[in-house]
Amino acid sequence: MTLIRVREAGPTVQVSLSTDDARRLAVSETVDVRPDPADGVWHVRAGRKVGALRIGRVEVHIEPKVPIARLLFLMGYARDPAGWRDEIVSLTEHTELVPALAAALWRQTDRALRPGLLQGYRTIDETSPVLRGRLRETAQLTRRAGRPLPLEVRHDDYTIDITENRILATAVDRMLRVPGIDDPSRRGLRHLAGRFAGVTRLRPGEPVPAWRLTRLNERLLVALRLAELVLASSSVDGNRGPVLGNGFLLDMWRVYEDFLSVALRAAVESAYGGRVLRQARHHLDQQHRLELRPDILWRDGTGVIGAVVDAKYKVDSTHGDAYQMLAYCIAYGLSSGHLVYAGGAHPPLRHVVHNAGIEIRCHFLDLDCEPVELLARIHALAGEITRSGHVPTVAFR
Repeated sequence: MTLIRVREAGPTVQVSLSTDDARRLAVSETVDVRPDPADGVWHVRAGRKVGALRIGRVEVHIEPKVPIARLLFLMGYARDPAGWRDEIVSLTEHTELVPALAAALWRQTDRALRPGLLQGYRTIDETSPVLRGRLRETAQLTRRAGRPLPLEVRHDDYTIDITENRILATAVDRMLRVPGIDDPSRRGLRHLAGRFAGVTRLRPGEPVPAWRLTRLNERLLVALRLAELVLASSSVDGNRGPVLGNGFLLDMWRVYEDFLSVALRAAVESAYGGRVLRQARHHLDQQHRLELRPDILWRDGTGVIGAVVDAKYKVDSTHGDAYQMLAYCIAYGLSSGHLVYAGGAHPPLRHVVHNAGIEIRCHFLDLDCEPVELLARIHALAGEITRSGHVPTVAFR
């Protein structure tokens, strides 16, 4: 097994690989793979994906630029800003993403299940030789054509096969297939998988079902939040064309975009009203051929578009970013637009466009700062965005 360790958007590493292994790794589109003039040597560089991947005889570990605890905070807050708890991000003594998440998942799930598996009522539709529960009359008539038996019935079972356990069991199984997990975590996860015998796993590609926090399932909250993070990842499991592999990968640009959208929505709507929209479709031209989909729009309390924001998971602003934002401002009749970069402690930038009366503002968020400070900066950003004003020169419908 060849182990490759790289850092997100970091320097290239040289590794010895067979041509077949290099080709499979390149086809996975997880890292950039280029040949070296020396025979059998390849240059591997990570992009914006982080996590772990195993393809054939090659295992790749991609370290994120942001601290593990901060990454888990960004992911968790984006999924549920009200339900995210600070104790989740304090569980990560590991320095790599996959071992940290695996350890947190099995420890919190094991702790939550110490009183036993949660049980609850689940409605089941089935065919039965005897009447159990209620007869499903429509199903009986359409499927049995007047025959008295068997019966199509519906009944409530008090069972461990409930939504919360299905989410936890599926996440445990997912982590067990991921490379890069330490031995204690793997043993803990295997033990948990055995405890979930009799619980139906979610099918591949099946959306994570919704669940409601109650007094009965409150002990599972932290474990469920972690399980949802595991299931929200872009997993590599099975065949992808000619590539067979397993892995756990996160697209960092998506993590950042999701977090910024949710955090700005919470900050803007609570303090300034209106509605924050994500990925709203519009067109630059009257013929509706040039589609626009900005990351974030704010519609004020009167229904007028008052701000447009785009999230950029990179440090440096580019001309292309400014041109894109200029198109948004023109299409929505705004006098200013906002680009928010994950760029550390850089001072803000302003671009005033000639003969247009439009200003493009570049903001930079430092993702390394503590969650409380990060959210405070987003609240300050919300104030600046909503105060920037608009000039409705283009009607929006």
